[in-house]
Amino acid sequence: MNASAPASARLVQSPAPRERTRLWAALAALLFVPAAVVTGILTLASEQASRCVTYGEQCTPGLPSWVFKWSAGVGTVALLVALAAPAVRMRQAALTVQVLAEGTALLVILSHA
Repeated sequence: MNASAPASARLVQSPAPRERTRLWAALAALLFVPAAVVTGILTLASEQASRCVTYGEQCTPGLPSWVFKWSAGVGTVALLVALAAPAVRMRQAALTVQVLAEGTALLVILSHA
């Protein structure tokens, strides 16, 4: 036996990290509904909104409703792209757009306080 002979070393490949963009997109979509409900409750809990609902006084228009519809539509399309796109970068970009659109929709709800 030759002590100086190099030992045959096996190349150990680490497993590829799991790409979880689809999971995060689905989770963001599922959490949007409870977030919208909580945001609506917070909005109605303000004094100005409760006076508007109860007495019709101090009602402010807030952001236009078309902004909510637009952001909800963009969020839905971004969710579909994040779930179906084959490229990782495209799914990540779609997830970013989805989260921003959902945040915009929540801001529209809060603006009606």
